[in-house]
Amino acid sequence: MDQQALLGLNPNADANFRQRALAYFEQLKVSQDAWHVCAEALAKGIYSDDHVKFFCFQVLEHQIKFRYAMLTAVQQQLVRETLMTWLQSQLMNAQPEKTFIRNKAAQVFALMFVMEYLTKWPKFFFDILTVVGLNPRGVDLYLRTLMAIDAEVVDRDIVHTGETCSLYLQETRRNTLIKDTMREQCIPSLVESWYEILHTYQHSNSELTCQCLEVVGAFVSWIDLSLIANDRFVNMLLGHMSVEVLREEACDCLFEIVNKGMDPIDKTKLVESLCQVLQAAGLFSIQQEEDVDFLARFSKLVNGMGQSLIISWSRLVKVSDMKGAQDTLQAIESKGPLMLQLLVHEDDDISSNIIGFCYDYLHILKQLPMLTDQQKSNVEAIMLAVMKKLTYDDEYNFESEGEDEAMFVEYRKQLKLLLDRLAQVSPELLLEAVRRVFNTAIQSWQCTAFMEVEVAIRLLYMLGEALPASHGAHFCGDVAKASALQDMMRTLVTSGVSEYRHASVVLEFFETVVRYDKFFTVEPQHIPHVLMAFLDHRGLRHSSPKVRSRTSYLFSRFVKTLHKHMSAFIEDILSRIQDLLELSPPENGFQALLSNDDQLFIFEAAGVLIVNSEYTAERKQALMKNLLTPLMEKFTILLDKLPMEQDEGRQAALADCLNHAVGFASRTSKAFSNKQTVKQCGCSEVYRDCLQTFLPALSCPVQKEVLRSGVRTFLHRMIICLEEEVLPFIPSASEHMLKDCEAKDLQEFIPLLNQITAKFKAQVSPFLQQVFMPLVQAIFEVLARPAEENDQNAALEKQMLRRSYFAFLQTVAGSGMSEIIGNQGVENVERVLFTVIQGAVDFPDPIAQKTCFIILSKLVELWGGKDGLVGFADFIYKHMVPACFLAPLKPTFDLADAQTVLVIFKLCISTPDCLHFQGPECIQYLQQEYLPSLQVSPEIIQEFCQALQQPDLKVFKNYLKIFFQRAKP
Repeated sequence: MDQQALLGLNPNADANFRQRALAYFEQLKVSQDAWHVCAEALAKGIYSDDHVKFFCFQVLEHQIKFRYAMLTAVQQQLVRETLMTWLQSQLMNAQPEKTFIRNKAAQVFALMFVMEYLTKWPKFFFDILTVVGLNPRGVDLYLRTLMAIDAEVVDRDIVHTGETCSLYLQETRRNTLIKDTMREQCIPSLVESWYEILHTYQHSNSELTCQCLEVVGAFVSWIDLSLIANDRFVNMLLGHMSVEVLREEACDCLFEIVNKGMDPIDKTKLVESLCQVLQAAGLFSIQQEEDVDFLARFSKLVNGMGQSLIISWSRLVKVSDMKGAQDTLQAIESKGPLMLQLLVHEDDDISSNIIGFCYDYLHILKQLPMLTDQQKSNVEAIMLAVMKKLTYDDEYNFESEGEDEAMFVEYRKQLKLLLDRLAQVSPELLLEAVRRVFNTAIQSWQCTAFMEVEVAIRLLYMLGEALPASHGAHFCGDVAKASALQDMMRTLVTSGVSEYRHASVVLEFFETVVRYDKFFTVEPQHIPHVLMAFLDHRGLRHSSPKVRSRTSYLFSRFVKTLHKHMSAFIEDILSRIQDLLELSPPENGFQALLSNDDQLFIFEAAGVLIVNSEYTAERKQALMKNLLTPLMEKFTILLDKLPMEQDEGRQAALADCLNHAVGFASRTSKAFSNKQTVKQCGCSEVYRDCLQTFLPALSCPVQKEVLRSGVRTFLHRMIICLEEEVLPFIPSASEHMLKDCEAKDLQEFIPLLNQITAKFKAQVSPFLQQVFMPLVQAIFEVLARPAEENDQNAALEKQMLRRSYFAFLQTVAGSGMSEIIGNQGVENVERVLFTVIQGAVDFPDPIAQKTCFIILSKLVELWGGKDGLVGFADFIYKHMVPACFLAPLKPTFDLADAQTVLVIFKLCISTPDCLHFQGPECIQYLQQEYLPSLQVSPEIIQEFCQALQQPDLKVFKNYLKIFFQRAKP
């Protein structure tokens, strides 16, 4: 072997040596006999370096996996002998191999097993067990090999190597045959070997015992359960449950046994017998157990037993075996105390592992016609446990949330599902329990720990989704009929709890008042108090940035839903938020209270308040000017500064600030639904002023991408708000946006043109006539620019630009404005039409192809008649009809792909359109000229033309797909 290349296998080798080692490995993989050298090195123990030994196994693994069928029978025998020789050597070595080598060896043994067990090596396990006996090193390799075989043959989570569906099915059939043969020939012997290993090493070698338990757990899902679920095995496993180093793995093994699919009556008996011996062994005494890692595994086991019983109950009910169902239900009920102890355990992992059982148990109770006292008691106990476990602990870090905090958030989501299920079982009980907890905490919030106050408000918040409307999730103007929710909301907003110093309580307060905004429509007298909380140190001016940020969004929602009740204090609100609406240039060094994203919500809220107020149009106009004029003034100053700034970082910061100014103005327009409201409010002039202020940014020589993006977005909004008043600004804006543009610029500009075209149609026809060819030429120029062969980003940008270009042509044709294309001069029209044909045929992009066929179909409809565009009939025969055949016959055209089927559908429309507008000429052309030129047989030509002429488009569509499948080479 290349000794220099082998040096590069060491992780500490330099890059050149590592590169050489990699190249050497690739060389050996394709070599005819390199595997032989590696096999010999392993069998004779030539190399002592761990990385070289691992390398040899890798080469052997590749040979078995991908080139084994190419070996002769003698060579295959040599591979088997090499592996067995290496295995024997492990029993005598002074030191065991490193774990990573043993794992790789196990993988290679497993691959050999998969290749040979059914044909040439039926005694695979017998041979291995004969060699290893009960030698601890041999047993270790035997167990690792069994786990590797499980990964190859059984484990459903493993992604198999099949690249095609047929290969995957072939592997599945092979794996099924392997398992069937193992069940017949060797499983009893394997189970006996596991028992011997467990019996021999349970007191002397915990690592081997745990490995063996893992193997039993992995295999039990598909072997005869009676081989494992018997007195000698179960008694041994129970013995392991009391040994500290074994009990977690024993727990997992029992879990796999319990999860085994079987008859529901037998499953109930199995679970009950296990429970009896576990209880007799004292394992149900949760309070005495201090090992939380073990309890987490034990909780998972109890969850598995509970869910298995529930599945059995459901199956028995389904077949009307009421006696069996009743016995199983009693078995489920008997686990209630244990389930509750685990659910309420202070360790969240232990609690989380039992939630599935609780959830499914409640599902059973929901189906019962009446609950017993014990069942009601269980429901209440689960309810109290959920309320307790929802509570934050002292260690939760609200300012810097890490992995532990994220896990608790996920755990809370599980508890929320449990609360929803509780509401389905007994909504009255849940409502009463929440009411009790809520009132206790809120009435004495000043002297109650933050986590108890927070969870009390959180429970009120969660009731909104948990309870159906018939149980109080609505609010009523009649005080006599006021629901419990209404009472709690009144308590919440009048208690003063929004003054609580902890951020989590304040946030929960704001989340809840926004969720129950309907409460304020029936009791609007509370709105001023809540608004003040939003506006002062409790909300938008809170010391925590997290609270300020979330509150800005919630404030916007609160205003949007309740603005009708705020008319009396709109100007007061605007005055109080004035400083929060200021644009913060990067050079002032002032740390703003709100981020730019947060400010968007405040601007939107201000816009909503002004637009929906009861003021006169003049007053609304004045307020909107007061809101937007400072933005425009600062924008002009900063835009003048930008080209003079030399530092790129400062340039980017200034451009970002300018973009935010445009975004803020745009956000205020969200308050308008259409132009009518803009006119009614007298605000058209303000937004026209904004346009005049922002448009010069398009000609700024630096930071073009950022500035153009912001102004483009604003133009989109103004088309909706100002309608035709925006049109005078479009030509100038377009001219600037078409200068020095990249693919992305054009791609983002085209939707603006599409919006204008679709909305204004004939009104913008002169402008579109003028801009059409400059736009098309700009697109062609960008698409023609050379790019690096492997530059995927550039290729993707060009693909997206091409799609946008075709979408533009589709919009123009679909808006009844095909003359914009037709009036561009013969050469230009031809050029455009050829690009559409090219898009339909040459580019393997189903989305673009579909669009192109829509365009062609529309143009046939508009130009295909006798009075159509001059020369278009020739274009149909020479280019369009061939496109309808050439596209589906391309190797890249996937007839099984959903997008491609849509293209075919458009094809179906296009071809009959040709027939409709060109009459018998088209049929004659297909029969006598075009289809014969494709070497289509006369019979199929006749069949195709008949299908084309029948009136049912759906029938023709189905025929067409079959036609192309047959015609594909």
